[in-house]
Amino acid sequence: MLMRNFIKSSAVLAGSLSFLGGALLTPAQAFNLSILHNNDGESQLLDDEGEAGAATFVTLVNQVKADLQASNTPFVTVSSGDNFLASLAYEASQGEFDAEVLNAIDYDAIALGNHDFDFGSQVLADFIAKVDADTPYLSANLDFTGSPLEGLVGDRLFSSVTVEKGGEQIGIVSAVTERLASVSSPDGVTINPVREAVEAEVAALEVAGVNKIILISHLQSINEEIALAEEIEGIDVIIAGGGDELLADDTTPLLSGEDVADAFGPYPVLVNNGNGFIGVPVVTTPGEYQYLGKLDVEFDDNGNVIAANGQLIRNTTEDGLTPDPEIQANVVEPLEAAIAELEATEVGTTEVFLNGVRGDVRTQETNLGNLIADALLWQASQLADSFNAQIPVIGIQNGGGIRNSNTFEVGETISVADTANILPFSNFVTVVEDVTPEQLLAIFENAVSAVENVDGRFAQVSGVKVGFDLASDPFSRVVSITLDDGTKIIENGKVVDGAPTIALATNSFSANGGDDYPIADNPSVDLPVLYQQALRNYITDELGGVVTAADYPEVGEGRLFAAKFVDEPDGGASVPEPGTILGLLVVGALGASTINRRC
Repeated sequence: MLMRNFIKSSAVLAGSLSFLGGALLTPAQAFNLSILHNNDGESQLLDDEGEAGAATFVTLVNQVKADLQASNTPFVTVSSGDNFLASLAYEASQGEFDAEVLNAIDYDAIALGNHDFDFGSQVLADFIAKVDADTPYLSANLDFTGSPLEGLVGDRLFSSVTVEKGGEQIGIVSAVTERLASVSSPDGVTINPVREAVEAEVAALEVAGVNKIILISHLQSINEEIALAEEIEGIDVIIAGGGDELLADDTTPLLSGEDVADAFGPYPVLVNNGNGFIGVPVVTTPGEYQYLGKLDVEFDDNGNVIAANGQLIRNTTEDGLTPDPEIQANVVEPLEAAIAELEATEVGTTEVFLNGVRGDVRTQETNLGNLIADALLWQASQLADSFNAQIPVIGIQNGGGIRNSNTFEVGETISVADTANILPFSNFVTVVEDVTPEQLLAIFENAVSAVENVDGRFAQVSGVKVGFDLASDPFSRVVSITLDDGTKIIENGKVVDGAPTIALATNSFSANGGDDYPIADNPSVDLPVLYQQALRNYITDELGGVVTAADYPEVGEGRLFAAKFVDEPDGGASVPEPGTILGLLVVGALGASTINRRC
């Protein structure tokens, strides 16, 4: 397992490390601490119309740090994971650009997120080596024994870190989602239960005399951190990652296009855990360097949080931010030059607005999702015979594999760079064979089981129409599945007599059981085409370089639609035909609209 704890103080910055030798630390005194944080940077290094660039983010962090130093306010700086992402930006330097940004921010601790493992454990180990040696990476619930990361344990990887700020010891613990193996590729790494691991680490810190403890976690949804705050004693503050939730109120200056009505809640969310004080402050930020979180916490003599406030600080040139000159010269400019070459290579154009917004492709049918699913099915159908694979009849693309909230306006060109941004992972087009009707039902039950959490398992589909009732319990929501040729597979939630076994086209991540898709044990054939290449080929060769509104209407086609179970399951009554897009049902189930939300 991981070496228990790592102390980082001003001495560490000078190159010397000291570890807790079992001795108790001196009791803490009441004091104020500011926590600077962000999460899910995900290689969004370039700015977007003046917003969310890494160069201006570094400037923002430095300005806030300077203000705190001027007021003699102790602070810590942390990341809650997903520090890089498969993308053009990552490929341009194999992570060197991302590492340079992390070094410029100068974190006291960095949590491991699911996307940090997307290229496998060896690539993550190589990436960590690019980050300054005095920056610890944390995860209490991962065991790296036997993995390519094992050699970093006790040197770069720890269960927790203790930082000295203002003469006080601050413990920082981290944990990553227990679903890591199903949403990423942590080869050789063992994932342990979050609660038990965090409780053990908190207890060890308390025995060592540390009574101010921060959890920086990457559990995929702030709802998970809120639940954890209610269960575990000893955690004073939680900095969440992986969910990208907006925490704001009417006084929070937001980025253009953001609305406080879309906020999950206030900053911070206070969770009552029965400690008799204000509760546990839980905070997070929208990702991609859009906001810096600044949480100001007051502790009493015993290390209890007695006050907490702060807000998100937006990253925009509208507030006078200018790019950090070193990041601009060493990251932004060479990255722009590399991407410009790919952006100049045209794949096609679109005659309709294409919606790839993250919150939409994970909760409802979108026309960009349809385009991608069609591309997978088309490409697999073209190549199946040549590779002795069954001919697929449906296509499935998990929403989590559609990245960067890409949208395209009418008349806009789609370039090679765009297709790589939309589908950035090293996933191959895969034919999954011998999918039974029962499996197909399980696939779509899984796909919509966590739509409330805007989960990446949600499916964009081709060759099939699926009706859901989101008012029903998870894994009991699929009402109907009908192939495009009219063949009924599921009706009123049950397998239709004589329903066929089929083959489907998807990406290799989902085919291998990613996002808990229940098809990992089926025979499958990986085709020698990446899913982004399939999208390029489909637009160029099948669509003739033009995406039309007739083929891909902005409001969708009813591939995923709202349906209801009939009153008598065995009465033979027909299921409602497609008509209401699933997104409308999502509005009712989630209480907030995600339909047609553009960047």
